[in-house]
Parts: sequence; structure tokens; C-alpha cells
Amino acid sequence: MSGKVYPIPGGLHPAEYKDISNDRPILVAPLSERYVVPLRQHIGEPARLLVKPGYSVLKGQLIGAPEGRISAAVHAPTSGRVIAVEPRPVAHPSGLPDQCVVIEADGQDTAVEMQPIAWRDLIPCELHQRLANMGLAGQGGAVFPSHVKLAPSPIPIETLILNGAECEPWITCDDRLMRERATEILQGAEIMRHALGASRILVGIEDNKPEAAQAMQAACDQLKLGNAEVTVVPTRYPSGGAKQLTQLLTGLETPSGKISTDIGIQVFNVGTAYALYRAVELGEPMLSRIVTITGHVAQPVNIEARLGTPIEELIRLAGGELPEASGHLIGGPMMGFELNDTAAPVVKAVNCVITKNLALFPHHPPAMPCIRCGQCALVCPASLQPFEMYWHAKSKNFDKARAYALLDCIECGCCSHVCPSHIPLVDFYRFAKSEIIAADRASQASEIARQRHEFQLLRQEREKREKAERLGKKATERLDSGAVAADDPEAARKKAILEGAIERARQAKEAARPQNTENLTPEQQQQVDEIEARRTAPPQDTETQA
Repeated sequence: MSGKVYPIPGGLHPAEYKDISNDRPILVAPLSERYVVPLRQHIGEPARLLVKPGYSVLKGQLIGAPEGRISAAVHAPTSGRVIAVEPRPVAHPSGLPDQCVVIEADGQDTAVEMQPIAWRDLIPCELHQRLANMGLAGQGGAVFPSHVKLAPSPIPIETLILNGAECEPWITCDDRLMRERATEILQGAEIMRHALGASRILVGIEDNKPEAAQAMQAACDQLKLGNAEVTVVPTRYPSGGAKQLTQLLTGLETPSGKISTDIGIQVFNVGTAYALYRAVELGEPMLSRIVTITGHVAQPVNIEARLGTPIEELIRLAGGELPEASGHLIGGPMMGFELNDTAAPVVKAVNCVITKNLALFPHHPPAMPCIRCGQCALVCPASLQPFEMYWHAKSKNFDKARAYALLDCIECGCCSHVCPSHIPLVDFYRFAKSEIIAADRASQASEIARQRHEFQLLRQEREKREKAERLGKKATERLDSGAVAADDPEAARKKAILEGAIERARQAKEAARPQNTENLTPEQQQQVDEIEARRTAPPQDTETQA
């Protein structure tokens, strides 16, 4: 069952706490009375609103359309009536509210007609177009729109990796999903393979999930997927990172500043493959996901909840909070964030809700000065130097931080976990990254504005020159045809003015010629010729750029 496993740098093995929630089957949540559906549940642009208060909607109806290239659709999780479109609390690190569609369920759960997709009869680009309005987004944490990742790539994709590592403590939703619905997951993976044109499927599962690995292998055998291989990898955080799992399974290291696609590999979470199966084989857009409800609750469990379900309802389904609960985390303790309001809804990114208490999650000790012990560098899975990045991020020396490959940091939290000075290192990295990205965007906008201004000046200069040439030519034609007497002083004066304008335009054109272009190499001469071609292009070529 297990293929070759390659070593990766860094990582650690924190306490797992998985056994308290992975011993019960997935519980399907009952219908809620009200759903709060955010329009932003994915990376990229929020969905474009398609409904208003008072509209009646059906289960699976499109209520938010993708806006721009990186976006995903949003659908009604049940039938009912839209009672509000307004900012509501959402599960987000910022703690800020976001625009949501509030749907009052009618209890009928009436669905739109859902049509399966005959994917075997479609070429990849056609399948990609059909998936664009299905609302699929990655369920492993990044929440990247899946139809974008499945689009034809300029770099051929040879290998599809199915990520079932689920390396972060407490979270068991993927474990239970693989145990109970392995066949559907692998059917979804086969659709992915077809869309990408990949030749093989690799499934990576940590060795602390033996039941899931056995179920996935049995499903491979049942479906007779000769191009699929289930590999058990060592339990070590963060082996579930895309770059880390790629290296574990293939031995290939993703270059700095690149992603796995750049080396011919695409990585998807097992939950995403399951959602794709439902979208293609059943015609059902992404309406629900599995969420681990664990921690200081009476009955930790995994729940299949519809998107928009208030998180507080899922906590009640898990038996409710126990006494002395001290808060909630979305995600795991390594990469998760604090939830400020349990009225916030389940969204595509919510894979786990942990109810905290002080015994399991004591208060974070105050940060002390860095002692440059190097422990953070030893556990860094990206082979970075976290203590150096910390110094430069703290001092706002962002160029230096970038030089230490800050943007390659996956924010796994290993460095913060082992820091003896209790420095929240990842917080500094996130701050520095946001500043660098903002500066890059401002620089790109400035460069675009400069180019547009230069094109506008060139266009205006060319239009003035061409106008003078047209007028001069017209005046000459009138004189030659006898329309104006040759001895007419006024005509002669106008002709002199026009000829002077033509001569000045000619001189300006000569002055604009490239200087110091003697003795150029063929490559340099080609660059000069290309610049000249752009400069002297017809007006219609640059009209839209000005």
C-alpha cells in the first residue's frame, strides 16, 4: 500500500488530541431555522450579489456569482426567503463583520433541479467552464477556488496529490471523511485527474490514521485505479503543507517563490475531492462541509453542516460547552485563530471549532527578548531563518526580511511553538508580508500609470504630426489644382505656415530617433527595433492604453 517516502526538513510532533473526536461517525446536522451566508468564503474577490431581501430561494440556487478570475460562487443552503443582506459576524482572523445573505428557512428544503455533468464526454477546458459556478473551494485551509486550480495549465501536470495528512492537532474531519466516504473521494480524484491531464494520483495519509489509509486503499482496489497509490507518511507537523507533502511523496522540492504547479504537481485536499464528486456526479454545488467540534465540549464529534449554519448550533449538537470554557478557536492550535462570536456561520474555510479551557489552552506567557538559540530554525519546514526574519520584521526593514525569503514562510507556527522566549513570531511575519504585498501593489499601480502616461504622450505627439502633414498635403493639393491663386499673398502665407509646421514635425521626428545606436549587437539592435515599432505604431494600437 505504501510507496516511497522522502525526508523533509524541520517539523515537530505536538500532542495530537485527535482520539477524542475521531471515534464517532459523522453526524448530519438538522435543518436550521436561519442561515447566514457570507459572500466572501474564499480567496480572491467576493461573490457578486444576485438576490435582495424578500426574494424566495431554493436549495442550491445561485445567490452570489463569481466576480473576476479568482472568485467562487455562493449558493443557498436550503429553500426559504431572503430576509436581509447586511454585515454579520464571520469566522475571520480580523474579527470584522462581512456582507452576508440571511435566509429564513421554510422547512421544505426544496432544491433546484440538479443536473450531473457527463465529465467523460468533456475536454478539460469544457469541464472547467461547467465547474465555475459550482462554488467549489479548497477545504484544506487556503480556500482557493477549485475551478481555477483545475483550469488547463501552461505547465503540464503529471501528478495529482490528494492530501489526507491532516497533520494539525485536534482536527479529524478528513480522517472521518476518508473512513466513511473513501470511494466518493477517489471518484472525485479521478475527475480531477481527467481535468488536469495528470498521469497518476498519489494519496498521502499520516500513519496515525490507519483506518483511513485502509479505507482509501480498499476504495482504490474496488475502483481499479491502477494509476493511484496510497502512501502512509510519518506523523509530523506540518507534513500536510502542500510543499511538504509534495516533497514527502515525490522527493521534489518546490523552488523558492514557486508553487507545486510550477514543477508539474497539483495538490488537493480530500474534502475538496469529495465536494467535486458531489458537484459532478450529483450536480450539487458546494452546500456543506464536515466540521470537527472538539475541545471542552460534552461529546466531541464531526458534523456535516450546511454552509451558513451558526457555529453555536454545532456546539450544541456536540453536547454544549462544559463549565469553565474560556473561548473558541477556528482551525487548529498551530494555525487557527480566535473566534469572537459563535453566532458566526460555518463557511468553506471552517474545518474545526475548538472550545478552549485554561487547562488545555493556558494564557500565552509574555514575550521575552530573543536569545538567538536557533530552535526556530531547526524546526522550520521551509529551511528558513526565523530569528533573522523576526528581527527585520520587527524593525520594519522589509527589504531585508524579503531577502531572507520571508514570502516562502507557510506560517505553520512551528517556530512560535518552540520559542523559549514565547515570541509570537508568526504574527511578525504576517505583518511584514502584508506590508510587502501592499508596497508591491502600489509599485505595480505606479508602473502601470507611468506606462499609460508615456503612451498618451506618444499618441498626442503622433496625432499632432499627422494632423500637420494632412493639412500641408491638402493645401498643396489645392494650390496644384488651381483652387487658390498662386499669387494670392494670404494663401502664400498660410502655405508658409503649413510648410514650417511640416518641417518642425519632421525635425521632431528626426530628434526622436534613437541615439548611440552604432556598433550594436544583433540582440541590442532587435530591442531598438522593437521599441521603434511600438513608438511609431498606428493610433488604433495604443488608443486603449492611453
